Amino acid sequence: MANSLLLLVCLASVWIVFMNILSLPFMASGISSCGGSCQTLDDCTGQLICIDGKCDDDPDVGTHTCGGGSSPTPDPPSSGTPAILTNNNFEEGGDGGGPSECDGKYHDNSQNIVALSTRWYDHGSRCGKMIKITVPNGRSVLAKVVDECDESDGCPNDIVDGSDGVWNSLGLDIDIGEVHVTWSMA
Repeated sequence: MANSLLLLVCLASVWIVFMNILSLPFMASGISSCGGSCQTLDDCTGQLICIDGKCDDDPDVGTHTCGGGSSPTPDPPSSGTPAILTNNNFEEGGDGGGPSECDGKYHDNSQNIVALSTRWYDHGSRCGKMIKITVPNGRSVLAKVVDECDESDGCPNDIVDGSDGVWNSLGLDIDIGEVHVTWSMA
């Protein structure tokens, strides 16, 4: 009797393992690209989000991965130059100090704007240009370079100093203070 019960338990265990192996391809709907089916944000690749059961561009971030003709593969979150995103207030009286280096003006902090560390600011060669900032979950935003985060004033050499607008567009909590990101020219 004990041997029969043991054999039955062993057969049941093998059957459960076998059924789990067979069901893996169906369970692993995995990561979908443009137009692929989804149920949660984690079901979509890169910068895409789940909208009405389909992976598509995030209108809040302004990505255009799925738009127009072909469906290019989105850049992986790790592409670009590693940096630390910090928060800066570019408005008059804000913690950014004086007016922006690029245009000598203060800027609305709700805009997607940044200051780059001195080496990346490159003597103003990136002024007015757009960069793409990507966080580890793949979400990204385009932001305009308006200022230098000056290393001679104590700014580390790996900083992308973003406005509230940048942080909000990326869905980040400003109180965190620092977030590891990547950035590239847009």
